[in-house]
Amino acid sequence: MARRTKEDAQKTREQLIEAAETVFHRKGVSKTSLNDIAAEAGVTRGAIYWHFKNKHDVFEAIIQRLKTPLEMLHEAIEHPDEPDPLGRFRELLLYLTREIARDPRRRRAYEVVFLKCELTEDNEPLGTRHRENFLDGSVRIRAALKNAQRRAQVPANLDIEQAIIQLHVQLTGLIYLWLLLPDTFDFEPEAQRVIDAYFYSLQHCFGKGEDQS
Repeated sequence: MARRTKEDAQKTREQLIEAAETVFHRKGVSKTSLNDIAAEAGVTRGAIYWHFKNKHDVFEAIIQRLKTPLEMLHEAIEHPDEPDPLGRFRELLLYLTREIARDPRRRRAYEVVFLKCELTEDNEPLGTRHRENFLDGSVRIRAALKNAQRRAQVPANLDIEQAIIQLHVQLTGLIYLWLLLPDTFDFEPEAQRVIDAYFYSLQHCFGKGEDQS
């Protein structure tokens, strides 16, 4: 019976996350209430409090679910014994963009994060979460590039901090542009071109102490 109760609780939790994604996507995070989420999920407001403290806590669960399928690749690019950190890093970025392009649920979640998450004073926890995601992503990129540097896959004088910023700008910018204007270009092949251009630039740009003009 206890096992069944645990399974039911997990099912309800997933149901609430799905409902929150749907309502956040429809109304925006700021205009969504816990009552909206409960109504969408077909449960009482009290059922939400069993699993989540507030709507920002539900949003956090959406973010965590986005990350789950990527953890194995993340661990590979950060591990100092990975024989091909640069190759695995490229594989990770291609996997991420392919999932956004092909998986409607993942695309919807990214649309919530990029387009429906208003960074107002009331939503300050979400602003904090955005900053944490940026810093966490930078830590992972830095580890991958340092591993690649140790294995002579990128130049020894690579300015890693500049390379990190450029990846955030190029890939995040591309994802945002496509989510905002999805009919203007074919996202998946364009993402591969951007990723390939980025890895080319690691070999020829961002060198410390060099004139890149």
